Amino acid sequence: MSEEQRKVSASSPGSTALYYGSGRDPKQEFHKWPQNLDITLSDLPYLQPLLEESFWEWKKESGGLEFVLKSDWCIVCREGNWLAGDPVLQPYFSAGDDGTLRSALENRAAAAGFSEERLGGKNVCAVPLFTRNRNELFAVLVSVSPAGTAIEKARMMTESAALLLKSCFYRRFEHIFVSDLEKVYDQAAKEARRRSILFQYVKRMHAQIDVDGVLTEVLDSVLDLYPNAGVRLFMSQDHHSSHPLVRPLLLHHWQEEVYVRTFMEGTLTVNRRAEEGRVEIGVPVGGKQGVYGVLHVDVDSVLMEEMDLELLGMMADAAGTAFENAKLYEQSNLMIHELRIINELTQRLNKSLKLTDIYQFANQELRKLLEAEYCCIMSHNEELGGLEVVSCNASWLTKEVFEKDYGLAGIVYHSKEPLILSNYMEERPAESRLMETTGSSSMIATPLTVNGEVRGVILLTHRKKHYFSYDNYRLLQALTSHIGLAVGNASLHAEVRRMANRDMLTELYARHYLDEAIHECQSRDFCGSLIVVDIDQFKQVNDTFGHQRGDKILKQVSGIIKTSIRQSDIPARWGGEELAVYLPGLGIEQTQQVAERIRRRVAEETDPKVTVSCGISEWNWTHDRISVESLFYRADMALYEAKNSGRNRIVVEKAEESG
Repeated sequence: MSEEQRKVSASSPGSTALYYGSGRDPKQEFHKWPQNLDITLSDLPYLQPLLEESFWEWKKESGGLEFVLKSDWCIVCREGNWLAGDPVLQPYFSAGDDGTLRSALENRAAAAGFSEERLGGKNVCAVPLFTRNRNELFAVLVSVSPAGTAIEKARMMTESAALLLKSCFYRRFEHIFVSDLEKVYDQAAKEARRRSILFQYVKRMHAQIDVDGVLTEVLDSVLDLYPNAGVRLFMSQDHHSSHPLVRPLLLHHWQEEVYVRTFMEGTLTVNRRAEEGRVEIGVPVGGKQGVYGVLHVDVDSVLMEEMDLELLGMMADAAGTAFENAKLYEQSNLMIHELRIINELTQRLNKSLKLTDIYQFANQELRKLLEAEYCCIMSHNEELGGLEVVSCNASWLTKEVFEKDYGLAGIVYHSKEPLILSNYMEERPAESRLMETTGSSSMIATPLTVNGEVRGVILLTHRKKHYFSYDNYRLLQALTSHIGLAVGNASLHAEVRRMANRDMLTELYARHYLDEAIHECQSRDFCGSLIVVDIDQFKQVNDTFGHQRGDKILKQVSGIIKTSIRQSDIPARWGGEELAVYLPGLGIEQTQQVAERIRRRVAEETDPKVTVSCGISEWNWTHDRISVESLFYRADMALYEAKNSGRNRIVVEKAEESG
């Protein structure tokens, strides 16, 4: 055998590697194996406890011999360090500096001598102990006998004692090896039995295509293995069974039930009730898509020692996979029906690009498809900083705004995970105005995701307990994803319209929007003014600092304009570095004040410093109808005059031109 093959794990402290044979085939010499069993030098660091036990066993067995009784004894390792012995000798042999002991270690042979000073002239004998096969030194037995004892006799008696000690050591060593072999064989038999049980069990499981058949099989198999155990199977509420040992899994958040913890954590749980002498075991029954239930086993402490928890776990895993397959088989027709529903819903949702219409239609369809009594759709309102009820058939909640972390909706919004409640009054993970004001007990809720971002929450409720099933829960998530797509399309359409009316660089309105807005204002207002703003020597700014810095200046000036006017005023990019602001209902004097505020702030706040020139024109109800083109032309002429007369100034259209 190779060196690696000769080493096997040992369970007893003091020996972690065993040596078997010397290179011969163990099958041919199996009858000789106890004599061939030996230790190696690599075992020595772990042999101290075994040497100590062997020494005291030898001392006990030799207690009737006169020489042993009259002498003091100890055993040291191959380095000369103390291992065990009579306490009176420890101060003299702990350091390994005794001459006789050193002689035995160096010469690898028995040594004897007198100790005149340290031990009062007593005889000291040191006999090395060698391994069986390789004759390697692994310990030294030391005796200290009375001074009157003949030195040769002391040496002979110590050598005899060493042989007996070595026999005691190897007897214990062989016992450990046999014990380890027995454990290995027991473990192998246990594994073979486990494989046989599991093979037959999985074979029966795969033959099941009925959900109730799967549940019955796992219960019968566990009871067959452990007939004295109390076995129950807690299944999530989406499946109801007539089997007496199948119970609904109710998630009581305030209770520390083993099956609840097992279901929530998805791992095997053991709870020992020492005062009752009982042990509860919870094993999750799950498949690839999640945990469907918990196998709950209640046994006494004695039976617990015989339980194979790993086998239980594998049986539960097989049951979960079989349950999942059977469930999928049963749901095939249902899924086809759901796909048809989703397709029809998607087509109808995409017919509208108005968010209010989409929310209202989704509310009606979800209540109808899932047979819910109430539906509430909430959307995150950035301006109000909360979740706004955008559609709800509980009319008293419509347009209400709740904080983002409030109640059940807050849990779903922040966790980004769907939620199902079977009994609100018992489970009650958080408050809910919807549940309380409608008297609802059951609820399913899911986050409303738009373009990968949670934008709201959809909640469906019913007054009956345990009303919604896992199928409802899953279907709601599928439908909500399509509602999210419709909401995203509507939002994108609104954003496209907004972007079409905006200049991308400055975020001001586009020129065509300003034209339309002035036309609309002229149809209802009695006056209005237009400011055309031009950045002075903008080409020089671009040539000096580059176009990127020029764009930055343009954005700075645009920002100053937006913060210098009223909310009702309309700022726009007229073209290039020319900007324009239309001020509904303002005359020339007030408009001049606004223009002066813009001119002054630009000169003070831009970096690098730039200035602007402004041209102003106006119209009022006393004038003949003035076209937008004429209004712009007159303001542009005033701007031209401002730039030719020194820049960084404001010029108002000439009075005769405004008539």
